[in-house]
Amino acid sequence: MDKQLAGIIVAMITPFKADESLDEEGLRVVTRFLIERGVHGLFPGGSQGEFYALSTDERQRVLEVTLDAAQEQVFVVAHVGAVTTREAVSLARRAEAAGADALAAITPYFIKPSQEELYRYYMDIASAVSLPVMAYDNIGRTGVPMPPATVARIARDAPNFSGIKDSSGDLTQFAEHLRLCPPGFRAFVGRDSLIYAALLHGGTGAVTATANVVPDLAVGIYDAVAAGDLGEARALQERLLPVRLAFGLGTFPMVVKEAMHMLGLPAGPARQPVGPLSEEARAKLRQVLEDAGALR
Repeated sequence: MDKQLAGIIVAMITPFKADESLDEEGLRVVTRFLIERGVHGLFPGGSQGEFYALSTDERQRVLEVTLDAAQEQVFVVAHVGAVTTREAVSLARRAEAAGADALAAITPYFIKPSQEELYRYYMDIASAVSLPVMAYDNIGRTGVPMPPATVARIARDAPNFSGIKDSSGDLTQFAEHLRLCPPGFRAFVGRDSLIYAALLHGGTGAVTATANVVPDLAVGIYDAVAAGDLGEARALQERLLPVRLAFGLGTFPMVVKEAMHMLGLPAGPARQPVGPLSEEARAKLRQVLEDAGALR
C-alpha cells in the first residue's frame, strides 16, 4: 500500500468496558470499521483517545492493538506527547519499535514552556527516532502556543520533523505554517470545521475526531477537493459542521463516544470524572446524526 502521510486521519476513540478498563476487542472493531470506511490513516491515543487518562503502558497497548488490527492497510500515527521530554522520548522509542509509521507529540501541558524549551522538546523527540515526527498544537487545551516561527525553526533543524496537527482553529496560523516551513512540510488541520478551508490553503489533510462517526463525510471532503469539485467539498463540509458543533453537548470527549454507541459501535464510557450525556443532550445528538446521514 501507499503509506504517504496525507489525507483524513482519524483521531480515534479508546473504547472502554463498563468498569473503564481497556476494551481491546472493541478497539479492533473500531479500527476495522474506520479502515472499511476509507480513511487514510489512524491516530490512536490522542486527545479524543483520552491519552491523559491512560497509563504509559496503556498508551503503548492501545498503539499495539491498533497496529495489529490495521494490518498495514493504512498508516498509523502514534501520539507520544507528554508533560516531560523524558516520557515523550520513551514513548517515541517504544512506538517506533512497535511499528508506527509516524509520531505526533502534543505540546507539554500544565507547565508553560518557553519557545526555546518547546524547541528543545521537539528536537529531542525527533533526534531519538528515525520516524517522521509531527507537532500537535492544541492551545485550547494546553494553553501553550505553537507559533509558526518556532515550528519552522524546528523543521529546518530536525530533518525528520515533518509536519503539524494544528487544532488551534486559527486559519491564519495554519497558512503561516505552510508559508514559513520548508517544502514538503505536512500541515494537518485539527479543527473539523475547517477541513475544506485548510485543504484550499494547501493543507495535507486533517486529523479529525468526527471521522470516528461520519468518516464518509470527512473522506468525501478530501476526495472532492482533490478532484477539483469544490462545490461538493463545501456541501460535505456544511453537513459535517453540525456534528463538530455537537461536541458542546457534553464534556469532551464523551459526545463522540456516545455517537458511536448510537451507531452500534463499541465505545463505552469515558474515564471519570467525565460522565454520560443527559437525556436531552442525547436526543439532540441523535437528531444531529440523523441529519448528517449517519443514522438510517
